[in-house]
Amino acid sequence: MVFKRRNRRSLMENAREFVYPTGGFRRATQYIVHRMRRLPDKPHKIARGVFAGTFVNFPPIFGVQALSAIALAWVMRGNILAAVLCTFLSNPITTPIIAVGSLELGYWMLGRDESLTFLSIVAAFGDAGGELWRNFKAMFTDAPTEWGSLAEFWRRVYFPYLVGSIIPGLIISTMAYYITIPLANAYQKLRDKKLRDRIDARRKSKAAPPAATPGADGTPD
Repeated sequence: MVFKRRNRRSLMENAREFVYPTGGFRRATQYIVHRMRRLPDKPHKIARGVFAGTFVNFPPIFGVQALSAIALAWVMRGNILAAVLCTFLSNPITTPIIAVGSLELGYWMLGRDESLTFLSIVAAFGDAGGELWRNFKAMFTDAPTEWGSLAEFWRRVYFPYLVGSIIPGLIISTMAYYITIPLANAYQKLRDKKLRDRIDARRKSKAAPPAATPGADGTPD
């Protein structure tokens, strides 16, 4: 393949790249913005893709954010690549803020007087995943299935997280939508103008008469 890496990354290298990309988050963000600016699509379709990709960063759908962004962008008739690129806004810096903020808002909306730290949320997801895996293995053995931890996880973490993530997700993704349209429109107009200027410059250079060469006596031929 043309774009295949020469030296394949190991599993640990891929994990490290996800946690902290090569060159830092600033370089990764610049790359995403650069790719977004070069998307060959109508501004409103790019904005719909941005909305879809930004929104899926908020609900607790870890592991399937890219697929969710593609599906939502397809339903909204938005740019799918823009949606996928915006899923990278969810990173180790933004995820704790989104998680704790969404959970606190969810507790408030449900009228619950509870609070969890980000580490507690991670531990809860880990315990729920472990119980799911044990129940899956129990299907092929005589071991009993247990659903107590999953029921508690749904009540204390997942449902409040899901409820609290909808409003900030809609607000931030709507803001991103309306910001993207004028930016994409302005960039595309600037890009088209530069392209026309290059074409006009080439036409003028071809149409210009060749420069006269001096004769033997120093006068132009």
